[in-house]
Parts: sequence; structure tokens; C-alpha cells
Amino acid sequence: MAQPKDFGFGDDEKQMRDMAKKFLAEHCNVEKLRGLVAGNPDPERDPECLWEESQWDKAVELGWTALAVPEEAGGVGMSMVAVAALCEEIGRAAWPSPLVPTINATLVLRECGTDEAKAWLGKIAEGESMSLAITNADGSWDPADTDVTFKDGKLSGTASFVQDARKVRSFLVSAKDGNKVSLHVVSAEAAGVKIDPDHIVDLTRDQARVSFNGTEPAATVSTDGVKAITAATPGILTVISADLVGSGEWLLQTANEYAKVREQFGRPIGFFQAVKHGIVNVMLDIDKARSLVYNAACAIDTEPENAETFARMAKAKASDAGTFAGDRAVQYHGGIGFTWECDVHLYFKRNRHNQFLFGDAIHHRRALADALIGAA
Repeated sequence: MAQPKDFGFGDDEKQMRDMAKKFLAEHCNVEKLRGLVAGNPDPERDPECLWEESQWDKAVELGWTALAVPEEAGGVGMSMVAVAALCEEIGRAAWPSPLVPTINATLVLRECGTDEAKAWLGKIAEGESMSLAITNADGSWDPADTDVTFKDGKLSGTASFVQDARKVRSFLVSAKDGNKVSLHVVSAEAAGVKIDPDHIVDLTRDQARVSFNGTEPAATVSTDGVKAITAATPGILTVISADLVGSGEWLLQTANEYAKVREQFGRPIGFFQAVKHGIVNVMLDIDKARSLVYNAACAIDTEPENAETFARMAKAKASDAGTFAGDRAVQYHGGIGFTWECDVHLYFKRNRHNQFLFGDAIHHRRALADALIGAA
């Protein structure tokens, strides 16, 4: 089925995006964000888990956890375009919450096709938070590379780079199970689960290594984790790319406004061509990345045979555009741009984290070249 010219962005998607923008403007504006995550400038501080759980409860009431859950599992079953629109607004607010990892876990559960997975999709629709624990110590999320094993009904090993590990209530864990890879849901409070937080630059998230020592999972949701994770990968890349576009847009608008008021040589710096051209270049890059994100989301909805290609294109461009927007915003803010007091650093760091999450631009362009031209 060919893609619609508007990427399938209809009235429902617009209404959902506007609702998200209004909610986040009220409950997580930049002043509140700064107060929540930037209270301690000590670079030697221990890794912190900074968020407001009451905001999660409100998001659940708004149906955000149910958005990507199919109707037959108790969710809303909206399009991937709607999910991308929501994630763009989350990025624009740099919202500290486990919603992005929960959506990614939802996308994998959707591909499992079992009654157990359907039951957990229903729990997510009702407000359960979940994060993927599928990455090994080298940063590979290839299902075959997992460092966790499943034997005699119990999990052993460590999953690395687990996003918002201290915010979620459960993990979706990939594990080597004989000559297969299986997927299991594990409660964060289950016996044998140990969470070791990582030091990361992004203050709006937490990340950790999650170890399992003879841990009994709450459910086995798939005995073919390779198939489920591979099928969900285009959606995961699209979600992260949408977050990058949203935060990049915030950096663009903030830098643009500051260029109107910061003066040099008796004029606002936005008067000078070097600054004007820089801002326009950021705007063009963000617009290109946004188009690729919605193209990828629409492909998941309408032409899944091209979804992986379009999602890799989106992640490559969004990674570059998001980090470029951060670099320019810091530059145009001059001496205050890299200080703790300037809000720009919150978004700059979120984009740097997103840049490498599930692969940077080089990784995805290399994968595209292998797929479209042939491996070297």
C-alpha cells in the first residue's frame, strides 16, 4: 500500500499531539525541568534517578501507555505516526519519564504473537512501565549477542545500557535459551535482580546494568526473540529519532530567540549572516529529519517491507541534526552556553545520549550501504 501524502497524519494524530504539547507545557516546562534534574552541579555526584512519578500517573490517565498497544490487547491501537508525534513532544520537553522505553518494550511485545505477550501488553495499557534489557556489555542489541542465559526456568547474566532502569517496574529480557533466544518479563523487584546505575551525561534519564542471578521471570513471552526484536527494530529507531527531532526543535527555537536579543557590535547577533545561515541550516536539518521520521513511521503503518530502510535513514539524519542543533545552540549562547545555569545543556546532553542509543549515524549509514549496495 502506497504512503498517503500527509504520512497519515490526520485529525486524531493532530489532536493527540496537541494534547501532549499542552500537558507537557503545563507539567514539565523548562523551569520545572531544570528544578527537577539540575539541582546538583557536582560532576562527581552519584548517578541519580530524577523524575516526578505523579506525572507518569497522569500520562497513564491520558492513555499514552495504551497508544501503541493493539485494541485486542486492551489498548488504543493508534498508528505509528501518532506514536512518533507523541515521542516528538516528549523530546521537545525532554520529559524525564520511562515512557520512551515502555513504548519500545511495547513494540517488541507486539511482535511476539503469544497469549503471554498479549497479557503484558494489557498491563502496559493499564500503566505498567517496562524497559528493554536486550543489550550486551559491548553495546550490541543483536538478539544473538545477549549476555543473559535462560536455563531450568531461571535467568542468569547481565543486560547493559538498560534505559530508565530505576524508573520502570519490569524488564523485557532477551536470553540465550539453548540454540534459540527467548524473551522474558521480569519484575524489577524479583529475587536475584541487581541494578547498577551508570554515570551518563543525560540528566533527564537514568541508565544501568541489570544483573540476574537465578531470577525466575514473571512470564516467558516468546521463544523466538530474534524474530520479535528484528521486527520491532524499525519502530524502536523511529521512536528515538522522533525524540531527537523534538529536542532539536527546542534547541533551534531557543537559539533563534536568543539571537534576537544578544547583542554584539551594537546589533543583535541574528543580524549577522554567519548566525542567520547557521540557524537556517539547523532548521533545514531538523525539517529533513522530521520528514524522514514520519516517512519511517508511515512505512511501518502502510508499507512494512520498506520500514527498516526508512527507519535507518531517519535515525542517521536525526542523530546528525539533533547534535548539530545542540552545537549551534551552545555556540550562539556564547559564554553562558556551556554553563550549568543555561538550560541548553539539558537538551544538548539528551541529544548526545540519543545520538548513540541504538546506533549513531555512521552505524546506520553503513547498514544502509550493506543493504542497498551490498556488503564490502
